[in-house]
Amino acid sequence: MTSKTAKPALGALIYFAVAFSLATYFTFAAVQGDYGVFRRAEITVAARELNAQLAELQAEVDDMENLTKRLSDTFLDLDLLDQQARDVLGLLRADEIVVR
Repeated sequence: MTSKTAKPALGALIYFAVAFSLATYFTFAAVQGDYGVFRRAEITVAARELNAQLAELQAEVDDMENLTKRLSDTFLDLDLLDQQARDVLGLLRADEIVVR
């Protein structure tokens, strides 16, 4: 009698190699792909930075709108008008002394 030793089937070996390769690929893609975990973290940080920039710019726009409103024809702020005349035109009152 001859004794047969069991050899692993070539088909099963190929099946497990392909399954392992696919699992490795999809795991890598889920972590470092275009839509992976690391990319999501980068996008979240970028969104926070852009929201902070947006808040700063919105505050600056609000300040400019306030100044524009205060210099409009319908609303005249004499203090702001005096400040702008001094800054832009370099005007002084007769009773003022300039110290440089």
